[in-house]
Amino acid sequence: MGSESARAWDREYEAGRYDAEPPEPFLDDILAAARQAGITSGLYIGCGNGRNYVPLVRAGLNVVGLDISPIALAQLAERVPERRDSLICGDLGALPRDACYDLVLGIQVFQHGDRATAHAHIRSAVDRVAPDGLFAIRVNAAQTDVWPAHTITERGADDGFSVRYREGAKSGLDIHFFARAELESLLAGLRPVLPLRLRSTRRQPPAPGQWSQWEGIWQK
Repeated sequence: MGSESARAWDREYEAGRYDAEPPEPFLDDILAAARQAGITSGLYIGCGNGRNYVPLVRAGLNVVGLDISPIALAQLAERVPERRDSLICGDLGALPRDACYDLVLGIQVFQHGDRATAHAHIRSAVDRVAPDGLFAIRVNAAQTDVWPAHTITERGADDGFSVRYREGAKSGLDIHFFARAELESLLAGLRPVLPLRLRSTRRQPPAPGQWSQWEGIWQK
């Protein structure tokens, strides 16, 4: 993800994005899978300012936090100053070349960019999973009622599609919405631990419709 995305997220975090939001319930599944596998450390891609990162480390996981937004990481370092040395600003290319992790997770991060970009991001993340390690993701689903104003820029034969937003926090950015078959194909070489499931949430009025995400955990 480029500097345009980083600037957009910096603006969001400066405006208070996620300050009052609770962690995703998906974290309970990730922690349970990690305990079952005997995993105590990992990598969180797109850790933001910590609404999910902080509960992970407080549950006992030694997690490296990676994010493209320096503002988000500065806010996170204020919340958990003891983790400051475990926070890295950048994308996967900012990590040591051969670094692999027993747990790699990304929550609502792999959808950024068009189809090719999103697919490449997932493949690169899987490459960072150690043998027998876990990969956990939550991403936009094609079942979402996309909002606000946007233009559909591409649609795959599997019904996955990408949009470019014309309004809102992501105005000017490309975002991908995944089909089930699309994700299953990308992760076909991994063993499902928590099979892919769909979660849908009604938006708070006056925002219309619902937002859907795929969640799943796999073992390499």
